[in-house]
Amino acid sequence: MGSAMTTFRQPVSHVLGWAWVVISVFLLVDLVVRGTDFRAVVSGAVLLVTVGAVYVLAVRPKVVATEEGVRLVNPLREVFVPWADFTWADVTDVLRVHAGDQVFRSWSLRENKRAEVRRNLRRLNGFGEEKDDPRELRPTERVARTLRSEAERHKARLAAGGASTGPTVVWSPDAVAALAVPVALWLASLALL
Repeated sequence: MGSAMTTFRQPVSHVLGWAWVVISVFLLVDLVVRGTDFRAVVSGAVLLVTVGAVYVLAVRPKVVATEEGVRLVNPLREVFVPWADFTWADVTDVLRVHAGDQVFRSWSLRENKRAEVRRNLRRLNGFGEEKDDPRELRPTERVARTLRSEAERHKARLAAGGASTGPTVVWSPDAVAALAVPVALWLASLALL
C-alpha cells in the first residue's frame, strides 16, 4: 500500500502502551519463575489479554501519509485512501479523511478539549474561520492541514493520468490475532481449573 513517508500518532498513548508491554514482560517472567499452580496460568492469560488490548488500542493506531495515499490504522481495521480519491481532511472530535461521499475517522488522532471540539464543529458548519498561522493550530489540525497539502501536491502529479482505485477498508489480521489468541488462551486456562 505504499512506502511510508510520514507517521502521525498520539505520542503519550503510544509510549504508555509500550511501557505496559515492557512491564507485562517482567510480570510474565515472574509468573513463569514463581508460578506453581493453575492460578498462575490464568493470571498469565489475563495479562496477555491486557497486552493484546493495549497493542490494539494504544500502540497500533496511527495515520501514515505515503506516496500513494493516506492510511488510517485503527484498532481492528485499516483504511487506505489514494491521493486521487482524497477530497478533504478535517477535525471534529477526531481527524476525518474524506473521499468523495465517504468519511473515514482516525482512532489515533483525537481532540481532547471540549471547547476545541465545539470550535471545530462550528468552523465546519461555517461559523468560524480557519487559522492561517500553523503555530496556532492544535496538533490534530496541523495533521489535517499537512494531509491536505500532501494531497494537493500528489494530485498535481497524478493529474496526467492514473485511474482511481477507490478507498479500501480491510480487517487487520495482526490486531484480530492480538486479541483472539490471548482470549482463547484465557478461556483454555479457565477450562483447566
